[in-house]
Formats: sequence, structure tokens, C-alpha cells
Amino acid sequence: MTRRAIVVVLDGLRRDMLGTEATPALASFAAAATRFAAHRSVFPSATRVVSACFATGCLPARHGLAGNSVALMENGGLVAHDVGRPDFMDDLRRHRGRTLELPTLAERLAGAGREAMVFSNVSPGAARAHDPDGHGWVLHRAWAHGPGLRRLEGDEAVAAVTLDAAGDAMLTEAFLSRALAGREAALGVLWLGEPDAMQHAVPLGAPRAMEAIAAADARFAEVRAAVATRRKAGEDILLVACSDHGHQTVEAVVDIEAEFVAAGLKRDAADASLLSVSNGTAALVYLHPDRLADANVVLGFLAARPWAGGVFSGPTLAEIGHAPRDHLLCAVAMATRPAPNEYGIPGLAFAARPAGAKPDRLGCGQHGGLGEAEQMPFLMIEGAGFAAGTTRDAPSSPIDLAPTILRHLRLPGENCDGKALQTPIGENDDD
Repeated sequence: MTRRAIVVVLDGLRRDMLGTEATPALASFAAAATRFAAHRSVFPSATRVVSACFATGCLPARHGLAGNSVALMENGGLVAHDVGRPDFMDDLRRHRGRTLELPTLAERLAGAGREAMVFSNVSPGAARAHDPDGHGWVLHRAWAHGPGLRRLEGDEAVAAVTLDAAGDAMLTEAFLSRALAGREAALGVLWLGEPDAMQHAVPLGAPRAMEAIAAADARFAEVRAAVATRRKAGEDILLVACSDHGHQTVEAVVDIEAEFVAAGLKRDAADASLLSVSNGTAALVYLHPDRLADANVVLGFLAARPWAGGVFSGPTLAEIGHAPRDHLLCAVAMATRPAPNEYGIPGLAFAARPAGAKPDRLGCGQHGGLGEAEQMPFLMIEGAGFAAGTTRDAPSSPIDLAPTILRHLRLPGENCDGKALQTPIGENDDD
């Protein structure tokens, strides 16, 4: 019997936005799947980091990708990097001699003679985080590769995909024809760009945001129907529907770099001895080793800011899955509050001003921190070990997906921070 795992990610969909009217396909699926009521994201609650956690089953402290944006020490100075760039993983390999520090699902499957195929409509860096070393297939509009990092230039199925609902529809069609009806991929991941893209552009709950949620829900319905057809043909398929994080409404944008300069902690904006890197409603703060004597002053300054909801440094970084490495002084979770936006959607947050011309729109959605809403993704799983129509209240997170998938595929799942979510043998499991 052919065993497969199929995962559909509706990027940025908050758990409390699901319902029979907003997401009829997911509401129907809930009756056939196990729902995880305490599912949380990681920190930062952002797609590139979650992708690496999903792929490795481990937290950033172990897989080594600290954020959606990070800083690296280059030629004696700290340099900020956007992980979303298509070539970031190549830069990371040159800098460290490796990309992620733990094997991905694609690497584990390749070692067992199986294939992973990832179809992604988010940033190219997030797509590559699933398989940065080319053990399987990654299909993305700006980056597509096969095994061995063989570039698939001009792949017509994905090159014209746009980051919107129409692009998601195109990518889903390619996924259905190639990952489900085409190659015998043991793992197929379809990572939709919506509703995340629209929620960054308009207020949460606005008509266009709700239309984006409905469109993503319709894409899941198409995948579920295709899975049903393959199951009728005798395949044993684990079907996972999930999101990577939620969203909160941006009520203010903070220029942390400018505040450092104003406080005399940086000479000017070009001073890279102290560097804050925005991760939406979170920030990573790096300190050059020549300035370690200033660490407590910087930490005290940050702790006193009204926009800093939490400052994690040294041993407390472990509380959020991080480690004091690569000159990371601390991580800041921006302050949040539960008040609603203009459409009645609860959860307001400060956001760290992004570098360059990247926008951060007041009144629109953002994520990255530890706020209740941004830490409210959803997870539903249907297959062996998951009782239909049930709810689990035990905590879960993206790091649990890799060991769960590996268990379904009868492959070892050792060296993961997460755990397989199937019920024990003999309890709704056919093992």
C-alpha cells in the first residue's frame, strides 16, 4: 500500500477565523479530522522560521535559522539579511559552511528512497527553508529546483504564479497534477500565499481579507477531493490542514534603530555594532562582541520601552526556542493588547519598523511576536491515529509535524524537538 502525507498550509489564517460561513471546506473537514485546540506557532511567529521548524521538527535554537530576517557577522561587522531572498540560503552556506543544522524532511525521505515535493506561494526564502540543500523538489515562482539543487528554469507551471488568490489557484492546479496525480511523492506540501498576503494589505476582517480566506478554503477543498480519489484507489494518505501563524492589527510602528540612536546607544544609523532586525511584531537584537560591556545597558533600555512586551536574553532565550548564538543579544516580542480593530477582530500590536522600503501598514495585519492572536494558527489532521470529529487540548506546534509525518510514512523520527501526534498504538491507530 502506498503511504503519503499531504499538507496544505493556509498562510496566516487565525484559528478563530474558521467557521461554516467563512471556511465551509475546513468546517466540513473538522468533522472528519482531529482538531488541535491549543496549537501555537513558534517565535518569531513568521513563515520562514516556521518553514524551517516544520521541515526539521526542531526549534530555531537547534536548526539555526533565528528569524524571517537575521544578522550575520561579515568582515568583522554585523550585516542584516532578509531570509526571504531567493539566494539567502546560498549566502548562509558560504558563511557557515552549511544551511540548516539538522536534516529536513526532504533529506530524510531522500535517504529512504522517497521524494518530497513542496509547492510554495510565499517568499522564495521560505520555500527554500523546506529543502535548502536540494534533496527533493521545491516549486516556487522565483525559485524551482529538483534533487541535487538542479535549477528548473522557466518552469511554466509555477513561473507565472502571482502572490494572490489567482496565483494560489494556479499553484494548486500544478500541485494536483504533479504531486498527487503525477509523481509518487511520499510528501506533498502545498503552501498557499493567502490569506496572509491580503491580510498584510487590508484590515483584518475587511471584505477583501474575508474573500482571501474563502479563496484559500476553496483550494483546500480541491486538494481534499483529490486525496479522496487517491484513497479510493487504495492509498493510505495522511491529510493535514494547518496555518503557520495568526495575525494582529498594527496600531503603531516603532523605529527601534532610531530609538537606539536617540538614546546614544548607536552613533548613527550606519553604526552596525548594535543592530535590531525587524521580524514584524518581533525584533532580534544583535551586539558586536567588542561591545559586550554595554549589554546590560541595552537590555535595560529595551525592558523600559512601552512597546516591548517581552525581552528575552541569555538563558531566557530558551523559553522561546532560541539560544544566544551568532551574536544575538536578545529577542523582543512587541507589546500587544486584546482590543478589537474596526471590524471587531481582536488583537492589536506594535510592529518593529522594517528595513528599507518594505511597508508595514498601520491598521493592517502583522505577526512575528507572542500575542494571543498571532500565536493562534490552526491544525487539523485526518488519517491513521487521528479520530474523526475529535478535539485535542494538549499543546502542539509546527515542530510536531515532521515526526508525525515520519511516523505515518514508517520512517524514523529521532532527533526532533517535536513529537508525533498520532494516538498511541491501539488507540485509533492501525499500526
